[in-house]
Amino acid sequence: MDRLQVKSRIDKRIWWLMLSRVGFATLLLAVAVSLQFRQLALFPLESTLALYRTASLFYLVSIVYVFLLKVVERQDVHIYIQSLCDVGLVSALVYLTGGSRSVYSAFYPMIIIYSVLFLGRRGGMTAASACSIVYGLLVAIEYHEWIEPPTAFLLQDLTLTPGEALTRSFVHILSFFVIALLASFVVEQEKRVRLLLAEKQTAFDQLDVLYRSIIESVDAGIFTTDLLGRIKSFNRAAEEITGYVFAELLNRPLRDVFPAIAAAAEEGGQQFLPRDKEKGTDLTFVRKDGKRLVLGCVWSPLRDARGERIGSIVVFHDLTASKRMEAEYEKNRRLAFVGEMAAVLAHEIRNPLASISGSIQVLKKDLRLNAADERLMSIILRGKDQIENFMKDFLLLARPSPGTIERIELRNLISDVVEAIQYTADWHEGIRIALSGDDVAISANRAELRQLIWNLLMNAVQSIPEKGTVEVSLKRTADPEGAALDIRDTGSGMKKEVLQKVFEPFYTTRERGTGLGLAIVRRIVENHGGKIQLESEPGQGTVVAVWLSTSPRTGLITAHAVSEVEG
Repeated sequence: MDRLQVKSRIDKRIWWLMLSRVGFATLLLAVAVSLQFRQLALFPLESTLALYRTASLFYLVSIVYVFLLKVVERQDVHIYIQSLCDVGLVSALVYLTGGSRSVYSAFYPMIIIYSVLFLGRRGGMTAASACSIVYGLLVAIEYHEWIEPPTAFLLQDLTLTPGEALTRSFVHILSFFVIALLASFVVEQEKRVRLLLAEKQTAFDQLDVLYRSIIESVDAGIFTTDLLGRIKSFNRAAEEITGYVFAELLNRPLRDVFPAIAAAAEEGGQQFLPRDKEKGTDLTFVRKDGKRLVLGCVWSPLRDARGERIGSIVVFHDLTASKRMEAEYEKNRRLAFVGEMAAVLAHEIRNPLASISGSIQVLKKDLRLNAADERLMSIILRGKDQIENFMKDFLLLARPSPGTIERIELRNLISDVVEAIQYTADWHEGIRIALSGDDVAISANRAELRQLIWNLLMNAVQSIPEKGTVEVSLKRTADPEGAALDIRDTGSGMKKEVLQKVFEPFYTTRERGTGLGLAIVRRIVENHGGKIQLESEPGQGTVVAVWLSTSPRTGLITAHAVSEVEG
């Protein structure tokens, strides 16, 4: 606790002391009024007037204390002044109401007690000494009959014997100092206990801060619930993963906020969260913004210091990326296996195909065939060519050759691909291709890069049924050795359900397509250390944005396409 807080606390206690004094004066005034109006014979009019004067004096002194509080900066000096003045006021009250026989001598201990509370043992002993001195003087005055009290005529015997004077003085003075010592002991014990509690609270606060720091620092989402399933805590990672903030979840039932977690916990007819053991599972979770995640959750009982269950604690991780990586790894593993099989199949199929092709060519040359036989022979040859092209694409998909890295002028390579496409069966006079942009050179695998550009441009051309435009632009990136390639067409576009499957091998929307075109593009992109994404709207054409780095090992190739893509 800092100095300003301590001062404010003491000032507040001083104000309460002054208010209590005002209350005491009001009580005296009420007593005097009651005695006067009821015309009691206990005190004469002179004594009642003395009570009026004493109460008025209490009010006046309280006002003076208020001004002293603003003038005197030290609180201890202010309390010393108050206690000494109060000793004088109480002594006057005792004198006016019977001297040593007055019941108001009981107010002396009150002065001693509040002196101890504010000033400690030294202040209490000082107040006890002042009370002892003043009370001793009152007894001496009464014993020697120096000044006669106003109520003396009411007393049958005002004279004190030496024994009575000594006894009353001794008892009161002893009680004053005993009260001062006892009050000092109680106050010191209270301070010691308060200090100990403050130390314990400080240690607890430090542990609480440490606990919160640990909880808030971990990457795992953590929240706790009570026995009724209401959320009681929620760390920073949990907020980031779920999209919720703790303020909107506090005391809300888990079933209402995260039904997937609650449902997994209740699986098998169990009550909410297990009572005696840890349990965990992977589940699909929907964020506040609607994004779907895969969470790995582990929940266990939350217990207090006595080992009694007071709730549950749930720890969860976002496994979406790792699950995606696992799926990608499994896909690559399958592709590797397919690649091994493809090499064997290619060898076993290509040799018979070569024999079949040679034999058909000899027969076609040596035999005189009619029109029907010529047509059948052509069908056989086209079928052979389709099988060979399929095997070539299949091998490229399954086991792409490493090739060599060389410096490639992208603009020249694109021009060559555009020129070659114009001689394909899918080209028609309604298509126009425009090439623009900078001359950019990068290091890459020429064969794979050509295949990448060829497949993307063919997809654009095939998406234009009658008349349309394909715009190809090339420019440098922020990376001085990188390139950005944009391919835009006015094709038919593609539906969302088609977009989700275009990279799957053997998926195609064309009757004669193999479904390997974009699968090969994706494999080339992965071979260059990049990624590819497609976006599309039906009837909106195609937009392909490709970024290429200078190094195929660390580079990135991304493609964003808006079109119906056909392999």
